[in-house]
Parts: sequence; C-alpha cells; structure tokens
Amino acid sequence: MKREYHKWYSPNLERDMELLIFGHAGAKVLFFPPRMGRFYDYENWRVIKAIEGKIAEGHLQVFCVDSVDLESFYNSFVHPGYRIYRHIQYEKYVLEEVLPLANQINSNANVISAGCSLGAYHAVNVAMRHPHLFCKVVGMSGRYDLTQSKGYFQDLLSGFHNDFVYFNMPNQFLKNVDDPVLIKQLDIMDIILAIGKDDPFLESNYTLSNILHEKGISHQFYEWDEEAHKARYWRKMVQIYF
Repeated sequence: MKREYHKWYSPNLERDMELLIFGHAGAKVLFFPPRMGRFYDYENWRVIKAIEGKIAEGHLQVFCVDSVDLESFYNSFVHPGYRIYRHIQYEKYVLEEVLPLANQINSNANVISAGCSLGAYHAVNVAMRHPHLFCKVVGMSGRYDLTQSKGYFQDLLSGFHNDFVYFNMPNQFLKNVDDPVLIKQLDIMDIILAIGKDDPFLESNYTLSNILHEKGISHQFYEWDEEAHKARYWRKMVQIYF
C-alpha cells in the first residue's frame, strides 16, 4: 500500500499543515480526524489497516487531513466569533488546498467526505454545504449542531450565534433549505450516518436524519450497539461504509 506524507505552509491558515495519503488510485476519501485529533490517528488506530485491501487494490485513495480544532471550536481562550472564523479558514484550507492537491494527483471524479466523532461533523458539514463537490459522505459517531449541549459535551460556541454559526451547523441550516437545485444535489449524494445507540449524539443524528427525510433527501441511517464511539467500532464501520 502506497503511503505519502505531505507538509506545506497553508496561506488560508497561516501555518504549516500536514497530511497522509494512502493508496494510488480510486475514489478519493477526505478523512477528517476525531475531536482534537491529528492526521496520523487513523493510521495509529489501525482504521486505515482495516481498509488496506481496498486501498491496495486501487478502489480507494485516502487523504487523512489534520485538524485545527484546538484553534477553533475547542479554543476556550478566544471569543467564539473567532472560533467560527478559524473554522471557516479551515474549510477554505480543505477546499482550496487539500482538494486541489487530491485532484492533481488523482483524476478520479469521485470524492468522499468522511470522519469520526468531530471529524464526522467536519465531513458532513463540508459535504452538505458543497454537495456538488462530493459523491458521498460518511459520518460516524458525529454531532451535527455544536451549539447544543449534551451531558459533559458543552456548547462549543458558548452561546454565541451569527450567520456564520448558523450556516455551519447542519441541523440548523438544512431545516430551511428550499433551493430545488441544492436539494437535488444533496439527494444525489450518497449520505451515510452511523451512531451507537448509547452515544450521547444519537439524538443529533436522529435530528439530521429527520430533516433529510422531510426534505425528501435520500440517506442511510445505521444505529450500532453500545456507544460505538471508539476506534474498534470505526475499524468495522469503514469496512462496511467505505
């Protein structure tokens, strides 16, 4: 299995960013790390190993991106307005730097957005905002409104709300989507949500699923046993959903 390490200075984030690429061909997977995670986590946790066959056979090429969660949503030392601003800069990094790199080295037209935990939020949010760029999105153990508190998981915007927050919370902005072109693009995209029945974010997943159902947007929803918010479950999920 081919493995590449890349690092460059990101003009959007004004800092160095790193990523790992696994594979040589096939559908491109932008794989977002879990909460406050790093680009090497899925390799270390053997999640990549779980789909090694599909990668080696040229069915998938996986781009494990880094995160800036500690500078955005999990940076309690800055104003929440800056937190969402930093997140928007991160999305621009993904769309204007990572995706062009992927397209440059791999001409396959199919791009999949995927992630676990907060990575599922990143994956689903970017795909729902830009569905014309993706053929599929896989959200595993995700939370799709970061302003909602649940247990020890707090509102990551500390009560702050503006248009940038609204348009980056899938469970908020999708409720009011009425553009038939956008709805058609979302419906064409293969949408997969997977969550454990004991996961604190189960309700968030049901909310998103209900919104999609009300809009007539086809999707698949899978409820796993227990919490399923661990790497040993994600290793099984990627084998099924990728």
